[in-house]
Amino acid sequence: MAEYNAPLTDIRFLLNDVFNCQTKWQSWPALKEQVDSDIAEAILEEGNKIAGGLLAPLNQSGDSQGVVWQEGKVKTPQGFKEAYQTIAEGGWLGITGNPEFGGMGMPKMLSVHFEEMLYGANNSLALYLVLTVGACLAVDSHADNKLKQQFLPKMYSGEWAGSMCLTEAHAGSDLGIIRTKAEPNSDGTYSITGTKIFITGGEHDLTDNIIHLVLAKLPDAPAGSRGISLFIVPKIWVNEDGSLGEFNQVNCGSVEHKMGIKGSATCVLNFDGSRGFLVGEANKGLMYMFTMMNYERLSIGIQGIGCAEASYQIAANYAKDRLQARSPTGVKCADKYADPLLVHPDVRRMLLNMKALTEGARIFSTYVALQLDTAKYSQDKTEQKKAKDFVALMTPVAKAFFSDMGLDACVLGQQVLGGHGYISEWGQEQLVRDVRIAQIYEGTNGIQALDLVGRKVVANGGQYVAEFVVEMREFIEQQQSEAMHTYLKPLQNAIATLEKVTAWVIDKSKNNPNEVGAASVEYLHLFGYVAYAYMWAKVVVVVTHKSDKDNAFYDAKLKTARYYFNKLLPRIYGLEQCIMAGSEDLFSLDDEQF
Repeated sequence: MAEYNAPLTDIRFLLNDVFNCQTKWQSWPALKEQVDSDIAEAILEEGNKIAGGLLAPLNQSGDSQGVVWQEGKVKTPQGFKEAYQTIAEGGWLGITGNPEFGGMGMPKMLSVHFEEMLYGANNSLALYLVLTVGACLAVDSHADNKLKQQFLPKMYSGEWAGSMCLTEAHAGSDLGIIRTKAEPNSDGTYSITGTKIFITGGEHDLTDNIIHLVLAKLPDAPAGSRGISLFIVPKIWVNEDGSLGEFNQVNCGSVEHKMGIKGSATCVLNFDGSRGFLVGEANKGLMYMFTMMNYERLSIGIQGIGCAEASYQIAANYAKDRLQARSPTGVKCADKYADPLLVHPDVRRMLLNMKALTEGARIFSTYVALQLDTAKYSQDKTEQKKAKDFVALMTPVAKAFFSDMGLDACVLGQQVLGGHGYISEWGQEQLVRDVRIAQIYEGTNGIQALDLVGRKVVANGGQYVAEFVVEMREFIEQQQSEAMHTYLKPLQNAIATLEKVTAWVIDKSKNNPNEVGAASVEYLHLFGYVAYAYMWAKVVVVVTHKSDKDNAFYDAKLKTARYYFNKLLPRIYGLEQCIMAGSEDLFSLDDEQF
């Protein structure tokens, strides 16, 4: 069984040293009384115990058992229900929830790391938890007070779970063509009829009830995405007094048989005249659901980080222990029949790629969480506006780049183990299978790239990117030490490349709309590599000012940062050439030539 240990030292370093979270939390009135250093440390420590001690031991058994569907009911793998209940009893589903309805009210800067721990330990079980948290966020953000009071306390407590019901067989990314109908009833409720597919946690035995957030169309709804409304549809009807009533005709028709995340129930749900409540105003459902979707997109990006970290831990330990051949520079372990794998340059390349990209992603996820917290809690309107712009810009990058690099890292981790990486007992092949879905669900990474380039770059003339560039350049101007020069010059060049490519895409798209889609994936990756460089530079500033620079942790940070700047950041220049080659070659073949 593969073990998992949360990277607590790295997490503490980011929160306390790099981003100075305590000062920020104390400056925001809404958080000042909610969280301090002792509470934060307790959450991290307990999160590590939950991940490593409770979830990780169920990961491989959950994969081998999978979920079982029988006559509309879903049974989760052995141990999942007990683990879920333990987590629920600890209040973890309400970690960032509204305290008015029983949530803990913790900042996102803490919850992103807890989520990474969950994914690193057990992807399938983590999904039930994060879907409920996301559903709570949508209800708290858009439902009226009566609905909040009716549903949030039981969801925060973990007594009830949540799901997100968007996709239909004919409508994946194009939600404007959904067919699920909502007919008004005389009592103010609505009758929901239709079928949804790919519903994560749509049916299971973990909780007494599941609160489905369902997109549907009213009879007089406008065509397309402007006519979508959002409804709360409980699996079991909830009476006025909060007690559970009758079954609400939410029927699970089947579960999908999948490549990975086999302990997570991916369901076909049939709403057969199920009763529901309208959330907010009619025909604004897609906007409301995006509150949950954007949360889930960041969370699924973090799935990539968690899997990459778990894979790295397995691979690094294996490379230190496995003896194979001798070092190219001569014998290193004369008392043994061979040297460890770690002496070989290509093994070190794979491990350092994993380490630099995974730690870079963790810095960036903390930074994005800071923007979310700033947008929510800051009293400074200018600061709040800038943070909201950054969240809009960076959410598709976080989802897609984290998960793209997460898969790459897991494949490398598997490769380090060679044949053993292909064998189930080591855990690497499961990580490859589990993390693969992160590039697909919650909006495929191609859709994320289109969102980034089309809506967040071209549509506003590069305004958000320009704001981010200003921040990065201001950071560079503040760093004048000789020790930073090695990092600042390549960062300056990378920023200039990002600006150049951004201007090129905006200009070319004016006359050829295909340029947006042609450039989008490479542009997102280029943006990701530049953002990671900025993150690594922020880390280097902190480390170079440490008085105990000989500390192995800080020394490793400097060396990993140097590796990133020398070996990984230069990838942007190849991406630049791909982008600026334009869209012509993509459309040179006739359809029948494919």
